[in-house]
Amino acid sequence: MKIDSVCVLGGTGFVGFHLVSRLAKQRKHVRVLTRRRERHKQLLVLPYVEVVEADVNDPATLERYFADRDAVINLVGILNEKGHRVGADQSRAPSFYLRTKGEAENHLHTFGGSAVALTTFRPSVIFGRGDGLFNLFARLLALAPVLPVACPSARFQPVYVGDVVERMAAALPDRATFGARYNLCGPEVWSLMDVVRYTAGLRGYRRLLLPLPNWAARLQANIFELFPGKPFSRDNYASLQVDSVCPEGGTCPTTVDAVVPYYLGDETRQHRLQELRQEAGRHQPPT
Repeated sequence: MKIDSVCVLGGTGFVGFHLVSRLAKQRKHVRVLTRRRERHKQLLVLPYVEVVEADVNDPATLERYFADRDAVINLVGILNEKGHRVGADQSRAPSFYLRTKGEAENHLHTFGGSAVALTTFRPSVIFGRGDGLFNLFARLLALAPVLPVACPSARFQPVYVGDVVERMAAALPDRATFGARYNLCGPEVWSLMDVVRYTAGLRGYRRLLLPLPNWAARLQANIFELFPGKPFSRDNYASLQVDSVCPEGGTCPTTVDAVVPYYLGDETRQHRLQELRQEAGRHQPPT
């Protein structure tokens, strides 16, 4: 099946930018719908990319902009890359975020599967340059010498954004993927405390990390969701009660250590890592 033109919802976010860039490199004609066109200059300069200011909540508008496209990609459901339950019925999940994702997915596969060629992806927490995982904790760790860590034993299989968008792009013309639901996980299982410690080490921060019991984690969520950007909310807390791992194991190859030090580590560590890779004959990190 040949796919030459695509419309992307959520194309201005973290995953969206990486996906749109990948599709543009493949010379796909990509239309990105957004409420604020002028805020996304990084997309405006990409070849084959059309950024359109539109109301993505208006069905008539969507129908008009979808009409001349070969495919539509919806990334709105993963704009909050905080990790979520993988490979299970999210419609009965404990958080509002996960329930709405699960209900929408089930509805589409039940009622839209016969009318459209539908493929869905269920990534674990996504990392990469500009992510909302390691970068978030780097910002929090920079603020104070002590960091309380809610849900420290919550488990993830962090998956690299480059692997995620590669799988999405590859699925577009592949009829074998139509009707399928794919779990996307990296090769390693991490706890939330592992993520925080790793981030502190890369940034060279010596911080006291305090694992919180559940009652204190709930209190932290109530307080943090009042901060600008909501670094941690009650719904995030509920989501973390369910492990974000793939029952079938890692499905994507890239490890955290192959990528994160290049955008989060201090310059000395980055330089030393590059020297070691050159000595070993290894290539530059994936982009």
